[in-house]
Amino acid sequence: MFTGIIQAIGEIASLEPKGGDAQVQIRSLHLDWHDVALGDSIAVSGVCLTVVDLTGSGFWADVSQETLSRTAFRHFRRGTRVNLEKALTLNSRLGGHLVSGHVDDVGKILKRSNKGRSIQLSIAAQSSLARYIAEKGSICVDGVSLTVNRIEGTIFELNIVPHTLAGTTLQEHAMGQEVNLEVDMVARYLERLLLGGRATPFSGGVTKELLAEAGFIR
Repeated sequence: MFTGIIQAIGEIASLEPKGGDAQVQIRSLHLDWHDVALGDSIAVSGVCLTVVDLTGSGFWADVSQETLSRTAFRHFRRGTRVNLEKALTLNSRLGGHLVSGHVDDVGKILKRSNKGRSIQLSIAAQSSLARYIAEKGSICVDGVSLTVNRIEGTIFELNIVPHTLAGTTLQEHAMGQEVNLEVDMVARYLERLLLGGRATPFSGGVTKELLAEAGFIR
């Protein structure tokens, strides 16, 4: 588990194809590696990876075919800068929101504009994710915990404050770029709870009949 509060920026030192998947080396001189061990989890631009080897200034990890197909990792190259966060511990501050590091899909930046000292981003999500994104709710973008300002259809708007810009790769993001998206897991579990025994999500929205069937009202 993670919080979406980025601890350091790193870079892809190597990305090698391995029989359909890949092996990646991440390097950072700004992250404290002394307490990182083999088997630990580290979020790399929102993607939870397992440490399989340590290099002193970074680590190696395996990247599955599933991860390559569903995340912006497919666009990463040697030198690509990435956001890094070590896994949450029980005595950590929860400054962002609960993030699993399991990216749902990619979104695309449609617009970037200045808003005072901040940057405003408009991002298009896949239609299958839009129902989990709520105004003033939380979303994880490239590993960064952010608040949704507003949403219309599949497009949502974010405000990136100067501190977040300075400490993450969001400062470099431009129009047309794909970003990793992880929706708030509470929304996913709530939907599953409402579904009950249904195998697929409902299409008619949350109705009084649905709430009654799920036992929330009588």
